Amino acid sequence: MNILITGATHTGKTRLAQQFLETYKFPYLSIDHLKMGLIRSGNTALTPEDDNELQKLLWPIVREIIKTAIENNQNLIVEGAYIPFDWSNDFDSHYLAEIKYLCLVMSKEYIDLHYADIQKYENVIEKRLPDTMPTKEELIQENRSYLEQCHKHGLKYILIDSTYSEHLVTDFIKGGQ
Repeated sequence: MNILITGATHTGKTRLAQQFLETYKFPYLSIDHLKMGLIRSGNTALTPEDDNELQKLLWPIVREIIKTAIENNQNLIVEGAYIPFDWSNDFDSHYLAEIKYLCLVMSKEYIDLHYADIQKYENVIEKRLPDTMPTKEELIQENRSYLEQCHKHGLKYILIDSTYSEHLVTDFIKGGQ
């Protein structure tokens, strides 16, 4: 099984990938690690802020890694915000049968009520640079955009609304939205 996990910043993508690793022993690839490897190695002049250009650079590489994993009958979790919403157009049906997609989305109400918690847990798996926490308004707008794109493209998502479930892996296995 190959699982693609995406969502807005601070939604818990890396945490969910870590939970899958611990529960099912599936390895995961952080697209952010690939991004920083390309930037730090000098293989691109792009910076971490060049999101649109980074997606164009990273997705073809990630797409082919996913295909290779499927061809080798290997499980893989890919997590990151650089998965395009039309990702499925890049795979034939035999690949699509082996891929599950999930987008994590926080509701405006959740962000309004839990912004301090989101800040508190932003480093639970990875250590973020200081002063990279988006404002509450930025988080609301980015999550709204992800939800709209999920609806537009008919993509599965888990809406984090009243509480942040400690059982996201189970929620995903049960089906998401």
